[in-house]
Amino acid sequence: MSNNNETQLAKNIKPQSLVTEADVKVALKADKGPDAQLSSWTVEDFTKQGDNYACVVSSVRVKFSCQGHNSEVVYVVKLNPCRPMAFWVDVTELFFLKESKFYTTLVPELNSALTTNGQERLRVPRCFHCVMESGREVIYLEDLRPLGFKMFDRRKGLDVPHAVLILQELGRLHASSLVLQAKSPGEDIIQRHNYLLKEWTTLTDSTVHLFEECLRTARDMLLKFKGYERAIIWIESLKPKIIEILKEQLGSSKYNVVCHGDCWNNNVLFRYNEEGVPVEVMLLDLQVVRWASPATDLNYLLYTSLTGEVRKPNLDSFLASYNSSFTKVMEAAHLDMPFTDSQIYHDFRDKNLIGALFAIMIVQFILFEPEDIPDMSGAKNESFEQLMNEFKVKSIELLDTNPLMQPRFLSVFDEMMEVGLIP
Repeated sequence: MSNNNETQLAKNIKPQSLVTEADVKVALKADKGPDAQLSSWTVEDFTKQGDNYACVVSSVRVKFSCQGHNSEVVYVVKLNPCRPMAFWVDVTELFFLKESKFYTTLVPELNSALTTNGQERLRVPRCFHCVMESGREVIYLEDLRPLGFKMFDRRKGLDVPHAVLILQELGRLHASSLVLQAKSPGEDIIQRHNYLLKEWTTLTDSTVHLFEECLRTARDMLLKFKGYERAIIWIESLKPKIIEILKEQLGSSKYNVVCHGDCWNNNVLFRYNEEGVPVEVMLLDLQVVRWASPATDLNYLLYTSLTGEVRKPNLDSFLASYNSSFTKVMEAAHLDMPFTDSQIYHDFRDKNLIGALFAIMIVQFILFEPEDIPDMSGAKNESFEQLMNEFKVKSIELLDTNPLMQPRFLSVFDEMMEVGLIP
């Protein structure tokens, strides 16, 4: 661990204090040009508990002058959460490395691969500055709110129109990486972007322990219901081999692409027309971007962010929408599809385990009321077990207090038994 991280653990720095005038100036000039002169700036928090977990998201309102005109702009800032738990220090450092590299080095290459073939740029926010001092990381991003983008209510499962927009953009992201690869056949993408291979899920013993604790919580939740004995036995069988499962499910596959890695309904924004219909999506929070099977993204999204009654009957049409978007990018570049509709379906089923694991981990957080979300801001190493026990108690309570929880949770296990993942 670096000295900066040790200092962070000791002093419990307030995340908003990581915003500095020098960095605000850099972001402003990157956005508005070298003639922009900073007049003043203020940090304005706008998110609430439960909107973000891997970092603190705030904003900076900037007043500036340029060529004799006064104006202002707001930047969204992603801040190191400065949690004193060693587990979070290591994971946070990797998250900021991945996201900063994605925005500053990979996105320009992917966009070039798309626009060269007449396709639109990826729908992600513009990035104006990244601060990568260990323990004090900050990313300055475009504020999408003035453009009409807003967050979907995380407690609601995505309906078909919202889900299709995300799937189509995932198809464009995935396909753009293959177009980029085809432009440099002698050099693998991961040679230039080896951070794509760094995986947070198996980074430390604590990250693995997190999955083990989430499995125990799911087991205890299932004990409240009859007819899930098979699922309980299955969960018990996963715990001793969780490292091998994560490495196999998220590791190299025959259809490797650049994956979002953390695509659930909190990490996207939507723009709506006058009738309230979603017409555009923006992908956010690329801190888990990885080189893996596209089916990992599809499973992650569909099992964390949709109810069973929407996911199950629409699965074929969801995959068809994804494939159509992927195909459009490949055809524009005069490249062959790497898989057929049947093959991506089978790959989706092969990766169902990762969908189930992350559903087990995330669904409770989606349905928690903000005041019920365990507070990790002051958690020390020695309180990890206490934190996970609090998570388990509140998760079990949620089965009785929130009518959305039981069908959302059980539908994952119903489907996994139906398709044979749970024997």
